[in-house]
Amino acid sequence: MNTTFLIAFSITLFAGLSTGIGSLISFFAKKTNTKMLSFSLGLSGGVMMYISFIEMLPNSINLLKNTFGNSGPWYAIIAFFGGITISLIIDKLVPEKNNPHEVRFVESMNSEVDKAKLHRVGIITAIAITIHNFPEGIATFISAYADLEMGIPVAIAVAIHNIPEGIAVAVPIYFATGSKKKAMRLSFLSGLAEPLGALIAFLIIMPFINDTVLGIIFAVVAGIMVFISFDELLPGAQKYGNHHIPTYGVILGMAIMAFSLLLLN
Repeated sequence: MNTTFLIAFSITLFAGLSTGIGSLISFFAKKTNTKMLSFSLGLSGGVMMYISFIEMLPNSINLLKNTFGNSGPWYAIIAFFGGITISLIIDKLVPEKNNPHEVRFVESMNSEVDKAKLHRVGIITAIAITIHNFPEGIATFISAYADLEMGIPVAIAVAIHNIPEGIAVAVPIYFATGSKKKAMRLSFLSGLAEPLGALIAFLIIMPFINDTVLGIIFAVVAGIMVFISFDELLPGAQKYGNHHIPTYGVILGMAIMAFSLLLLN
């Protein structure tokens, strides 16, 4: 295990365990801050979209041109939509009513009386988030392993969008059992799918890494992040805030990425 692996794995672990931040918020907040949630989701979406279209996809095209010449962009675009298709299939595996990105407000749980139902909701949500987080872990790890300058903002964006997932798990478990420890433990465990994805990527994918494989992976990861942005982050941001708040978050997220990439290059 070299230093690059340890750094990339640590970054992925940080992104995954940020679900625990969501559980902490659910314990100490008497009311869900929807404006902050909306802005944060928009910010994460802006970061993901900018880095996908401006950094990852162009890098993929350039790498695949080296191997396939003028056909390289075709392979990059096919891989890009392949990433979207993978995300779509995973999303379809989870019933809509158990959507892990459906934020459960802290204040609404006080009115719930069916504790068995709440507990079941929390367990199913944790399983759903685990399924969703696995490819995100692969994407975050490979991004950081291949290019740390690109991997760090990807990890931050994933971490931001994992916070409401932690809330979605912890709130029903806490109100069903009355145990903060159980709620936090399940919230953290759901986030461990990301470092698990990182280990799978390192053991299975990395031994075969070259410019061609890396180019395809960059395009697939870009597709996954674009799908997450349009299917999860932006609709959620619009739902929990007025029209302008998530828009400001998206713009700021793109601006942060643009200037950070310029400064790092």
